[in-house]
Amino acid sequence: MSVEDIKEEIKGKDKTKFLTFLFFLLISSLLWFLIKLTKDYTTQTVFTVVYTEVPVNKCVSSTEQKVNLNFVADGFVTLRHNLIRQPNRVVTISLEEVPYRLEGGNTYSYGSQYVAERVADWLGVPAGNVTVNDDKLYFNMEDLQQKELPIQVPLEVTTQRQYLVYGAPIVEPATVMVYGPKSALDTMNVLRTEPFIATGANANLTKDLVVDYHGGAVKGAEPTVKVTVRVEQYTETQVEVPVMVSDSLQVRFFPETMSVRCMVPICDFASLNASAFMVLADTAQLHLRQPLLDIHLVRVPEHVHVVKTEPEQVEYLIVN
Repeated sequence: MSVEDIKEEIKGKDKTKFLTFLFFLLISSLLWFLIKLTKDYTTQTVFTVVYTEVPVNKCVSSTEQKVNLNFVADGFVTLRHNLIRQPNRVVTISLEEVPYRLEGGNTYSYGSQYVAERVADWLGVPAGNVTVNDDKLYFNMEDLQQKELPIQVPLEVTTQRQYLVYGAPIVEPATVMVYGPKSALDTMNVLRTEPFIATGANANLTKDLVVDYHGGAVKGAEPTVKVTVRVEQYTETQVEVPVMVSDSLQVRFFPETMSVRCMVPICDFASLNASAFMVLADTAQLHLRQPLLDIHLVRVPEHVHVVKTEPEQVEYLIVN
């Protein structure tokens, strides 16, 4: 065996020893780390408490509150907690579930154990392992102004041929009590729902629609309202309506009537007559002795859709 071969063999043995050392060092470090993680540690931390399910007629002055607390947990839980940024350590307190009491003025309190329980659930440890620095936690809650507002429904309804929407939507409830700051309520006259969307309708439609409380600027007790849209079959008819004037002049018109072609619901067809309409001649033109007078359809029965009217002008004769 040559000198070079001996040198290579020595180098190979040294390399093997070094790699073996690194392997056992890694295993030892991992075991040490696992042993450390199985031990319990006490950690001080800060959690953000968010208040939800606030009574509809009240508002919490600050919906977020910082709470200092301690918890005891093994290294795995502690490590997971430390890897989560403080702004993301958030628990919620439902004012429908947690009993609170009035301390005076607008200040309310509740037992800190409720926050401890929420944090324990968040961490995945027993509730007894979490302690809050204070026995009670306080928050401010104020009364809101109230105002009753009507509900308005945007309609996006198409119907089958010979069918039309009959009247305004029926909303239950038609009005909702709204709560919010006076400055916001003073600018509001109506609440709207999400659009009522339907296609090819040939019968009455009913849906529960979500109420928009102006993007959350105000609150209300009704998250949804029941909306019914009446859809009726229509038929086309023609009515001859006498031309009239609004003053006491005795006038004869040529022709004497306006022909009104319209769509009328079949349910109202039997009761439709000319007296339900009104056509007036332009009195100003009459006094100016114009040779022709403009005539206008000024009254149309509810639910009737006018298709066409003729003529637009008439001749006239003043009767002494």
